[in-house]
Amino acid sequence: MATRDITTREIPPDSWIAFFDEFSRRHRGWLVDVEVLGSLGAQFEAEQLPLQGISAGHGNKDISISLETSGKIVEHFVAHPASVRVEESGGAEGAIQIESAAGETTLVSYRSAVPEKP
Repeated sequence: MATRDITTREIPPDSWIAFFDEFSRRHRGWLVDVEVLGSLGAQFEAEQLPLQGISAGHGNKDISISLETSGKIVEHFVAHPASVRVEESGGAEGAIQIESAAGETTLVSYRSAVPEKP
C-alpha cells in the first residue's frame, strides 16, 4: 500500500486575503470541523458543518471562518493571527492551521463536499 507524505506550507501574511478568497471559492459547502488547540486542550467549535468561507480582515487583524448551521451563518474568529499553514498530501489540501499571537491554533479540517440530497 502506498503512503502519501503530508507536507505543511506556510502562507505569507501578504497573501492571506487572496489565498482565503480562492480557498473559499473551491471549498464552499464542504463539511468542515473547526477545532481550537490551546491552554484548555483541544476544543471543537464546529463539527461537520458546511463551510461558507474563510476571510482575512484587511491588515490581517483577524480571520473569520463562516459556517452554516440550521440555515444560519455562524462565525468563528481568530484574533491577531500570527501564521497560516496548509497541510497538503499528494498535492491536495487537507487542513488549515491558523495560529494566533496568543499561541492558540485553530484547525480547519475537511473530508468531503456536502453530500447530495436524494
